[in-house]
Amino acid sequence: YEGMVLGVDLKPIDPLFSENIVTIVGDVRDLEVQEEVLGFFEGKADVILSDMAPDVIGEWDVDQYRQIHLARIALRICDKLLKDNGWFVVKIFQGGEHTKYIREVKDMFEYVKNFKPAASRKQSAERYVVAHKLKNDRKLPREYGPRGLDEDEDEPIPGDQLFWDEKE
Repeated sequence: YEGMVLGVDLKPIDPLFSENIVTIVGDVRDLEVQEEVLGFFEGKADVILSDMAPDVIGEWDVDQYRQIHLARIALRICDKLLKDNGWFVVKIFQGGEHTKYIREVKDMFEYVKNFKPAASRKQSAERYVVAHKLKNDRKLPREYGPRGLDEDEDEPIPGDQLFWDEKE
């Protein structure tokens, strides 16, 4: 086998009996887990695949926003970890934020395809975004002030710590 695969999940994953597959039990929103993921690769990754989804609470607007927030964390990890010619695949929930999120992906990648697989149930809100080749002049989806926050926010959203400038 060639290459390495790193998986991150909240729950333990059964061993896959291959030396090139490693799993981390943790929450990608936690700074320690983010640092472990970034430190795992000696160089940069060829592919980042995100199938993250929040525990749904049954309030669609909240569930969809929380899922897009996880997708934004994955998108920001691309900026730090993905090779310039790499691929990004992410699951999103269709809703009020998904169109904005797709624009944010287009701000970072040269090629972006948004689709619903034929195997997906008709009533399912799941969609997938496939992106390729990071732009040299890419723009991250959100700008931060000195503490890593937009001016109108009082506290960070979990996972934002990865994107704070350590000098600030």
